[in-house]
Amino acid sequence: MNLLTYKGYNAAVEFDADDLLLVGRIAGINDVVGFHGADAREIVAAFHEAVDDYLETCAEIGKTPERAYSGKLMIRTDPAVHAQAALAATIEGVSLNQFAERALKDCAEETVRRKAPGVA
Repeated sequence: MNLLTYKGYNAAVEFDADDLLLVGRIAGINDVVGFHGADAREIVAAFHEAVDDYLETCAEIGKTPERAYSGKLMIRTDPAVHAQAALAATIEGVSLNQFAERALKDCAEETVRRKAPGVA
């Protein structure tokens, strides 16, 4: 998977074999903002244009642009994992929230480093 990042927005790019195009969509927002291009240069330019157009359109209509991630995350987990994480946080002397944030950050950084080098 190829990822693009611009002005805090991310997009995954895929190949459409039927139309012989690269296609993408801004990820993590409810508004549907798509773009396409024939090659790498075109898809990057189209992504930047799509983000810029989205931000301009929101400004014109008085809408706050959606941000991909608010920083609020609610998850469900096995109670045993919850208990073990809470114990580990206590041992570390941090809140469960701080412990979970660090664990998510470390895991996410490692995954991005291995699977999408060059992205953030």
